[in-house]
Amino acid sequence: MATACAFGQEPIVSGKSSMSAALPDEPGAAAAGAANSNPDASSGNANSAAPGAARVAGTVTDANGDIVPGATVVLDGPNGSDHRTATANANAGFEFDNLKPGVPYRLTVSAQGFVAWKSDEMRMHSGDVQFVTGIRLRVLGETTSVTVTGGTQEEIATQEVHIEEQQRVLGFIPNFYVVYDAKNAVPLTAKLKFQMAYRVSVDPINILGAAFLGAVNQAADTPDYRQGWAGYGERVGAVYTDGLTDTFLGGAILPSLLHQDPRYFYQGTGTVKSRTLHALAGPFVCKGDNGQWQPNYSSIGGDLISGAISNAYYPASNRGAAVTFENLAIDTAEREVSTVIQEFVVRKLTPSAKRQN
Repeated sequence: MATACAFGQEPIVSGKSSMSAALPDEPGAAAAGAANSNPDASSGNANSAAPGAARVAGTVTDANGDIVPGATVVLDGPNGSDHRTATANANAGFEFDNLKPGVPYRLTVSAQGFVAWKSDEMRMHSGDVQFVTGIRLRVLGETTSVTVTGGTQEEIATQEVHIEEQQRVLGFIPNFYVVYDAKNAVPLTAKLKFQMAYRVSVDPINILGAAFLGAVNQAADTPDYRQGWAGYGERVGAVYTDGLTDTFLGGAILPSLLHQDPRYFYQGTGTVKSRTLHALAGPFVCKGDNGQWQPNYSSIGGDLISGAISNAYYPASNRGAAVTFENLAIDTAEREVSTVIQEFVVRKLTPSAKRQN
């Protein structure tokens, strides 16, 4: 169920706080002062401080908040003489002092294996100390966001799906059908809905999962197939076919016909109660391609039709309308549990989702 953020976009983030050097008790000033007093700190400082000169300092981290010692920090101003370079120290700290008040400065931070980070323009008053926060370097080659300006809606949706197909719990379990940036998400085309269903169905982990569940069912002697390797093959085939029909019906065919989005839209903010209610509504409510919330006919219909189709290959003792509706109730309950886990747990275990903006 999927995400979007800002694809290939250089993170131009500048969460910074400005405070006067006359206020050493404030957090930013203290941090900057610490960088200045640390004999191990690498800085791009001028030889002597001019009266009223300002300072800027910061700490370089990666997308997970871990420090990045040795990063190169470049300070640029309007003139060539304003260009300075520093290397982040062992604690990933850096500092530039003797800066001119009122002059527009920018920082560029880079490190091997990471995408360069650039700050917004900074202007300081006489004597200011500015501690720049939010310096988070993304690993080079990672796609964690989608550019939502420029390009057609189909191009943006294609970028979204590309990101979603990288989402894997613990780095290997597919987690494609969730949108972690619901605000910027756009509707999927029918082609993309079928593409996602196909990718899920042929993913090696899902195939291995069917083989594992087949073994569990073999041990439990359910459904009522024979025992032995032939029975194991029938159980694996039944599990895989159940997933295949459910994925294509509920994730591609019905969503295309009914113009509905098969993905779960992560809320992520608000009270525990509101997020829980949002997750529990997932199996029953979905977003239409028009952006409006509507009854989730695709998911419920997909489960129901998939259950009906299974009557063609399940043993006679495991067929019938009663079994079909019983399985529908079980599938719905499983979706309720999975969406709650998705809302509160899964993102923390999905490396690429944790790095999304």
